[in-house]
Amino acid sequence: MSRLRAAPLLATVLGGLAFLIAAVTAPPAALAAAKAARAGAAQAGAPPVLPVSAAALYAPRTGQMLYGVADERPVAIASTTKLMTALVVLEHVHRLGVMFTQNDFYPASVDSQIGLVPGERMSVHDLLVALMLPSADDAAEDLAYNVGHGSVARFVEMMNTEAQRLGLRHTHYTTPIGLDTPGNYSTATDLVRLADYDLRHSPYFARIVALRSAVLRTGPVRTVVNRNDLVGAVPWIDGVKTGHTGAAGYVLVAAGHRDGMSLVSAVLGTAGEGQRDAATMSLLNYGFGQFSVRTPVHAGQILAAPTVKDRPGVHASLAAASTLTRVLARRARVSLKVTAPRRLTGPLPAQAALGTVVVLAAGRPIARIPLVLTHALPKVSGLTVAARFITRPLTLALIALAIAAATTAGALARRRRRRGTEARPAELETA
Repeated sequence: MSRLRAAPLLATVLGGLAFLIAAVTAPPAALAAAKAARAGAAQAGAPPVLPVSAAALYAPRTGQMLYGVADERPVAIASTTKLMTALVVLEHVHRLGVMFTQNDFYPASVDSQIGLVPGERMSVHDLLVALMLPSADDAAEDLAYNVGHGSVARFVEMMNTEAQRLGLRHTHYTTPIGLDTPGNYSTATDLVRLADYDLRHSPYFARIVALRSAVLRTGPVRTVVNRNDLVGAVPWIDGVKTGHTGAAGYVLVAAGHRDGMSLVSAVLGTAGEGQRDAATMSLLNYGFGQFSVRTPVHAGQILAAPTVKDRPGVHASLAAASTLTRVLARRARVSLKVTAPRRLTGPLPAQAALGTVVVLAAGRPIARIPLVLTHALPKVSGLTVAARFITRPLTLALIALAIAAATTAGALARRRRRRGTEARPAELETA
C-alpha cells in the first residue's frame, strides 16, 4: 500500500473516535440483525470453519445475510476501500475518456502502483482499471485529487457522504487508498453490500472487475493483471476486489453466480493469498451448495375463495398482494398458512385486505403477506334478495302447496254450498 499525505489531525482524531464508537455499539446490532435477516437459513448444513477475523455471505437478490463471522465488527479493510473510491468517481465523472493529470504524489517502492509520475496524463477509464485490477495506489491518488477538485481530503468527505447515503452504518474513510490510518474501517456486512451496489448500479464497474487483465493505452502502454486470481480461474466468479495491509491481513470481497443465484462474500484477516482464496471458495461453495432461490408466493396468486352472502353459488377470490422470493436452505420445507373469512358480505372494494398468508420455512414464519379481494363485491339489493328467496325451490314448493291448499279449500267450500242449496226444498216439502 502507498503512503498518503498526512490527513489533518482533527479528521484523524475524529475518525479514530468514530471507530471506537462503532466497535462498541456493533455487537448488539449484530445480534438483532442476525435474528431477523438469517431466518431463511434454518436447516442449512454446518458452515465452514474459516481462518478469518471477519467474514460475510450475502444474497443480493433478497438482501439476506446468509452467514457471518464477526460481520458487524469494524475492522481495517485495506484496498477494499477502493470499492468506494471507484463508486464516488463513477458518480461524478460521466465521460470516462476525460484525461486527469497526476498530482505531486510519490508512492513507496513497495506499494501497489502502475508507475505514474507527477504531471502524467491518463484517462479516467484507464485509471479506474488500474485502481480495480492491480489495485494501483497512484491511480487512487490521481482520481481522488482530480474528482476532489484539487483536494484528496475533499474526496474523502465525498466517500463518507456516500457511505451515509447507502446506509453503511459501520463504515468510515480517511483515505481513498486503504492505508492503515486511524478511522479507515468497515465491516464484512457493509463491504458485501457496497460491492453489490457497485455491481448493480454500474455495468461498467461490473465489466472491469471481471477482467483477468487489461491494457492501458493512455500514456505509456501498460498491461495490468487482476490481483483477484479467482477471476478467470473459476468460471462463475465475477470479481470484485482484493486488499492487504498489516492491520487488515489479506482481504477479498468476491461475487459469483451459479444455479440462477448470485452471492457476494467477504473474508478479512487471512494469513496469505492462498488462505484468502481458499476461505472465499469455502464460503461461496457453502452458499451455493446449501441454499437456493425460492418463490413460494406470487402476486395475484389465488389462495382463498370464500362464499358471498345472498349470492348462492358465487365465490369471491382472495389473492396474494405481493410476491415473496427468498433464499432458503435447500432442505427446508416451505409451507403456507392461509387465514381468510369463509363468507363475505358486500359491498367491498377491489383490493380490500381480507386475510393473510404466512410463509413458513422449516416450521418457522419468514413472511406475512396480505390477501386482497381481486374484484369489487357489490351490495345485494333487497329486491334481489326477495326475488332470490321467492325463486328458491323450497319457496316455490311451499307456494305451490299453498296454492294447491287454497284451491282445494275453495273447491270444498263450493261443494258444501251446493249441497246446502239442494237440501232446502226437500225440507219445505216435508213440512
